[in-house]
Amino acid sequence: MGRGPLKDHPDQMQHLRWPVTATRLGMVAEQLVRAFWPLWTVVFLILAPLMMGWQDELHVEFLWGAAVVSVIAFLATAFWGVRRFRIPPRAAAVNRVDAAMPGRPIAAITDTQAIGGGDPASEAVWRAHMARMAERTKDAQFVEPDLRISDRDPYGLRFVALLFFVTALLFGSLLRVTSVGEIATGPEPTLATGPVWEGWIEAPAYTGKPSIYLNDVPPGPLRISTGSKVTLRLYGEVGALTVAETISGRTGEVGAASDAQQSFEVTQSGSLAIEGENGTGWQVVAIADQPPTVELTGPIESDADGELSQPFTAFDDYGVESGTATITLDLAAIERAHGLVIDPDPVEPLILDLPMPFTGDRSDFDEFLLENLSEHAFANLPVTLQLEVTDAAGQTGSTPAEPLILPGRRFFQPFAKAVIEQRRDLMWSKANVRRVNQILRAISHRPEGLFSSETTYLRLRTIIRRLDALADFGMDDDGQAEVVQALWDLAIQLEDGRLADARARLERAQERLAEAMRNGASDEEIAELMQELREATNDYMRMLAQEAEPGENGTDQRDTAENSFQFTQDELQALMDRIEELMQEGRMAEAQELMEQLNELMENMRVTQGEGGNGPQTPGQQSMQDLAETLRDQEDLSDEAFRDLQEQFNPGQQGQQGEQGQQGQQGQEGQQGQQGQQGQQGQNGERQGQGGQSGQGQGVGRDGQSGERGDNGAGGEGDERSLADRQRALREELERQRNGLPSLDGEAGEIARRALERAEGAMEGAEEALRDGDLAEAIDQQAEAMDALRNGMRQLGQALAENQSNEPGQGTEQGETAGRPVPGQRDPLGREIGNTGQLGTDQQMLGREEINRRAEELLDEIRRRSAEQNRPEIERDYLRRLLDQF
Repeated sequence: MGRGPLKDHPDQMQHLRWPVTATRLGMVAEQLVRAFWPLWTVVFLILAPLMMGWQDELHVEFLWGAAVVSVIAFLATAFWGVRRFRIPPRAAAVNRVDAAMPGRPIAAITDTQAIGGGDPASEAVWRAHMARMAERTKDAQFVEPDLRISDRDPYGLRFVALLFFVTALLFGSLLRVTSVGEIATGPEPTLATGPVWEGWIEAPAYTGKPSIYLNDVPPGPLRISTGSKVTLRLYGEVGALTVAETISGRTGEVGAASDAQQSFEVTQSGSLAIEGENGTGWQVVAIADQPPTVELTGPIESDADGELSQPFTAFDDYGVESGTATITLDLAAIERAHGLVIDPDPVEPLILDLPMPFTGDRSDFDEFLLENLSEHAFANLPVTLQLEVTDAAGQTGSTPAEPLILPGRRFFQPFAKAVIEQRRDLMWSKANVRRVNQILRAISHRPEGLFSSETTYLRLRTIIRRLDALADFGMDDDGQAEVVQALWDLAIQLEDGRLADARARLERAQERLAEAMRNGASDEEIAELMQELREATNDYMRMLAQEAEPGENGTDQRDTAENSFQFTQDELQALMDRIEELMQEGRMAEAQELMEQLNELMENMRVTQGEGGNGPQTPGQQSMQDLAETLRDQEDLSDEAFRDLQEQFNPGQQGQQGEQGQQGQQGQEGQQGQQGQQGQQGQNGERQGQGGQSGQGQGVGRDGQSGERGDNGAGGEGDERSLADRQRALREELERQRNGLPSLDGEAGEIARRALERAEGAMEGAEEALRDGDLAEAIDQQAEAMDALRNGMRQLGQALAENQSNEPGQGTEQGETAGRPVPGQRDPLGREIGNTGQLGTDQQMLGREEINRRAEELLDEIRRRSAEQNRPEIERDYLRRLLDQF
C-alpha cells in the first residue's frame, strides 16, 4: 500500500477546506501566545504605572533609569518572540484535523493500493474502504487551539501584569501616558501646544467611593460627598489657566488662582471651573454625610441570673463605627427609705460599649446589648438608659433617656435578700457602715434556722468583725470593695446552698467526659466517666428539688416562661445511655452533639416545688412519675441486697463499713424521707392511700429500710425476710400502677404493658429468692426487673407522645412542652427523635419516598469515612463492621 499527496484528491478536499483553515488559524494563535506572552506581560507592566501617573511623582533620574530598563525588556521579549514564532504549514493543520477523527480518514484517502492490483475482489474491497473513509472525512470538525501556557509561566507573571493593567484602567487614565513626552522633550513642546490641566476628586475613605479623574468628566452637574479632596494641576505658562471655585468655603489665606498645584476640600455646593484655554467647569452638588441614628426596639429583659438583654437598631448612610450605652442613676425616682435616706456617694454613670457586627454592612443592623450587672451598685434601682452611636465622620446620634429598673439577680431566700439589701446600702454610701454592721449583728443574734451550715455563719461573723474595724478607723474604697464582694459571695452561698457545689461537680464531670471524647478514651474510661456524670446529675437534680422555687402562695416566685420545657429523670438517663453507646462505638462527633444538648438541658433546667403548682397532671404524666419512683425504690432495694451478699463473704469488713456508713446515712436519708413524704402528700394522694403496700413512696421505703436494718443488724434471716417483704410491696405497687395505666392506642402502649408484666414476674422471682436466702439469684431477678421497668417506661413515653394529640384537655402548649430530651432532632434517615431520647424509632418509616435516598447517602458517607486514614482505628473498625452488615 502506497500513499499519494492530498492535492491529488481535490474532490475529497472540498468539504475539508473550512475545518483545516480554522484549525490552522488556531495553530497560529497558539504560536503567537506561546512566543509573545513575555512581550505582552512587559507591555502591561510598563503601561500600568504610566496610566496611574507615577511619572509625575518620581524624580527624573529614576524615571530615565526605569525607561531604559523598560526599553531593554521590550526589545528582549520582542526578539525572543520573533525567534520562536513559526507559521504552521497547512499539512500540520490537516494532520491535526485528521488525528482528531477515529481511524485518521484523511490520511486513508491518500493511500494507494499496493498489493492485489488486478484482482477484482481485492479492488472491490479497496474501493469500499476508500468510499467509507471519504464519507468519514465529511465529519471533520475544527480543532480548538491549546492556548494554555502554564508550563511556560509557572509563577503566573502574566496574571500579575494583567491585574496591574486592569487596576490602572479602573483608577487611572490612558491620557496620562502622554505626559511622558513632557519629560523627554521639556516644557517647550507643552508651551507650543497650549496650556493643559488635570485634576482628581478623592472621596473620604469611609465612604468607599472611587476617585474621580476630572479630565474624563464632561462639564455639567457633578455630585460628590462632603469632605472630598480636590487636587488640580496646571501646566503651561503661569496665568494661562486659573481656578475659580465656591465649593471649599475658604475664608483664610488662599493661594493665587493661577498656582500650578491646588488642593482643597469640598464643604458646600457650588461651582468649580478651570478658566482659560482648554478650560471647563462643573456645578458641584455636595452630598452631606447624615448623622447616625439609634433606636430601642423593645423593652429590656432579664433572666433569673440578672443578665439583661436590650434590643436596638442603628442606621447610618455609610456605616456606624462605634456606640455606647450610658446608664445613669435616677435619683428622683428612688424611694429614699432605710439605708437610702442619706445622700449617696458620687457615682459616675456606667458606660458600656454597644456590640457591633463583626462582618457585613454596618449601615443598618439590629443587635442586642447583653450584660450582667447584678453586682453593680445600680442593680435593681431606677436608672436611665441612653444609647449613642458614632459614624466615621465623628457625627453622633442618641436615643432619649429611657427610665427603667436596671435588672439584677433576684434572690428568693429571705436571709440572702437581707444580706443583698445591706450590700446595696453599703455601696450607696460609706456612711452606712455602722448601720449595716448593726443590722447584720441583729440578724446573726439567733442563727438557729437561718444558716444552712456553719461555714455561712462563720463567713458572716468575719464580715461583721471587718465592719467593726472599718467603722472605727473609717472606710476607704478598698475596704468598701472588700466587704461588698464578701457580702455578695455570702448571699450567693445562702441562696444556692449546696447547689453550687453540685453544679460545680456536674460541670467538672461534663468537662472530663468532653476531654475523653477528644482524646479517644477506652471503654473502661468511658464507663467510669459516664457513671461519674450520672451521679453528678442525680445529685444536682436532688439539690434542685430541695432548693425548689416557692409556690404561688409565696411572697417571691420565679418567673417561668409560658413555653418552658419539662423532662424527667428517666429521659435524662436515656440520653446519657445514648451518649455512652455512641462513644463506645467510636462515633465521637455524634456523641459530642448529644453532650452539648445535655449541657444545654442542664443549664435551662428548673425544678418547681410541687408539680401541682403547674396545674393538674394528666394520667399519663402521673403514671410516668409513679413508675420512676418505683424504679428508684427497686434500685435501692437491689443495692442493699448486694451489700448483704458482700457481708456474707466478708462479714468483718463489711460490717464495720456498714455501721460507719449507716451512722452518716440514716440522718440524711431520714431527712430526705421526710422531705419525700411532704413533697408527695400533695401529689400522690392515691399512692399514700395504699398504706403498707406502697410504703408511701420512696421516702417511706428508705425509712423502713433504715429502721429494719437498725433492728436486725447486718445480715441474718430477719434482714432477708425484710427485703422479701419490701420486694413484695414493690411488686404489688407495680401491679396497681399497671392496672391504672391510661388507655393508650398503638403498639407502643401494648409493649409497655407487657414490659411491666415481665417486671412483675421478675420481682416475684426476686421475692422468692430472698425468702429462700439466695441473694445472688435475687440480684439477677432484680436486675431483670429494673431493665423491664426501664423498657416499659420508654415505651409508655412513646405511646403518650403518639396519643398526646388525642387526649382530652391537652392544649397546644402542653403538647409542645411534653418531655423530650432533644426536641426536633432527626436521625440520619430523617426520622424524628423518640420521646425517651432514642434516636432511632419505628415511627414514620413507611410511605416516605426519601427514605431510600437518605439510606443510600448514609451508606456512601460510611464508606467515605471508613476510607479516611486520619480517623482513629477504633472508629474505622466500627465503620467497617457497619459496612459488613449492610
